[in-house]
Amino acid sequence: RVTTEQRGHVLLIGLDRQEKMNSFTPKMHAELQSAYVALDEDPELRAGVVFGHGKCFSAGLDLPKFMSLLADGRSPIEIRCRKPVVAAPRGVTFTAGLELILGCDIIIAADDCRFSQLEPKRGIMSSAGGINRFVERGGWGNAMYHLLTCDEFGAAEAYRIGIAQEVVAAGLELDRAIAIASLIAANAPLAVQATKANALVYVHQGERAALEATKPAQAILTNSEDSREGLRSFVEKRSAEFKGR
Repeated sequence: RVTTEQRGHVLLIGLDRQEKMNSFTPKMHAELQSAYVALDEDPELRAGVVFGHGKCFSAGLDLPKFMSLLADGRSPIEIRCRKPVVAAPRGVTFTAGLELILGCDIIIAADDCRFSQLEPKRGIMSSAGGINRFVERGGWGNAMYHLLTCDEFGAAEAYRIGIAQEVVAAGLELDRAIAIASLIAANAPLAVQATKANALVYVHQGERAALEATKPAQAILTNSEDSREGLRSFVEKRSAEFKGR
């Protein structure tokens, strides 16, 4: 199953199939999509954290359960949402598990992480966004090195190539990810979402499109209740209390 738990404005999304190293079934994939939709649509939720129950994140797809889907030219859907998501991988994080965290915005990796995008060893390829996410985050050479050799690499290498933003002792990754998500959730929600959206415009459409998209977005933000609260809190030298409107 996929668990969900709300802590303040943060939604915790947990992969829970520990007897199979949290490998995905189609049911779990559907539940994961539903959790992301809830995060995306609930105005009370401002950030998410994705983690694995137990001592590993995920061994990836339970491949026999997905082979008919892959053979039909379909693949698990790449899951993303408008709101920031922090990943907290630990231990084994293979194939679809690695793809999932690559689709997150920030990765806090445990120092015992074992990463591998090993689909070519099984005669298939990564097909839920993992290839392009790896190139975006790690650069072409690093991506090709790991994607084509299908090697296993650790948290230090993930940090070196820019996939992981922090490495912490195993067992501390979830608390640290929640702390980062809570810092994000304390900022103005509309401004946070607009910042992420503009960054994605840059990635997909380039610098000029991102600059053009900034103008109308900034106008909307400047006229928001949160913008007025941000200004008042600055003048009054206090923490802002944002409402997301």
